[in-house]
Amino acid sequence: MLYVILSVVCSVIVAVLLKMARGRSLNVQHIVLWNYPATVVLTYTLLAPELKDVPWSILPYQLYIPLTILLPTLFIFIALSIKYSGIVKTDVAQRMSLFIPLLASFLLFKETASSGKLIGIAVGLIALVCSVSWNKEGQGQKSNSMLYPAVVFLGMGIIDVLFKQVAQHKEVSYIDSMFFVFVGAMLVAFCILLFQKWGRGQRIEATSMLWGSVLGVFNFFNIFFYMKAHRVIPDNPSIVFTTMNVGVIVVGTLVGVWAFKEKLSYINKIGLVLAVISILLIAYL
Repeated sequence: MLYVILSVVCSVIVAVLLKMARGRSLNVQHIVLWNYPATVVLTYTLLAPELKDVPWSILPYQLYIPLTILLPTLFIFIALSIKYSGIVKTDVAQRMSLFIPLLASFLLFKETASSGKLIGIAVGLIALVCSVSWNKEGQGQKSNSMLYPAVVFLGMGIIDVLFKQVAQHKEVSYIDSMFFVFVGAMLVAFCILLFQKWGRGQRIEATSMLWGSVLGVFNFFNIFFYMKAHRVIPDNPSIVFTTMNVGVIVVGTLVGVWAFKEKLSYINKIGLVLAVISILLIAYL
């Protein structure tokens, strides 16, 4: 559970940095794209992947390729979802994507869960619904289009499942896998940046590079601890999936209330309590 907690903390810091950047009217898309060079450098210098001994012929390219495409491009769809469908619907789509890896836990990874863990997962899903329920600030935002939220829902869920499969791949260490995925994501991100610069005439500013580098540090540790958690708890992926999502909601909401003076509805508060109960049920039953 320690690795899940560390991953949750890093994930919330990433969200806080993006919120601060948006408040300063910075180009959030460019910041997100510039975080990948930092993740590549950190993976290479801190984790020292054994690239010389990598069995290139058995690398799980079927996992690496979709991850390298989804990681940078999904952030763009999240930004488009916020712009055209509103923050609330986007947040709902991100959190409800938990259903996809949960289904994969029992259908794809053949997990068997105790009744206590199943109850905890059910409580966690109820907590998710309550935590992202509409409030006064969320009503009437943007359009009713569900296209971009649907893409976010599918993308987030698929990324969770792919990372779990990468962590389970025994022939290649997860450190090597992280490096390959980050390098691929960086190349895709550079292609997007070049398109935005030459195709749309957008300026690439040094501020975005700086913020992106800081973001990359916490994004690196978020994914590192997330994959580490799956390695430590290989037979119960639902524990990692549920605790991670519910934990992000709890910590993220508390930070939002304390640091950004966000308001919670009565239903949101019930969701937080249920989220804590869910984590305790999953961890100790």
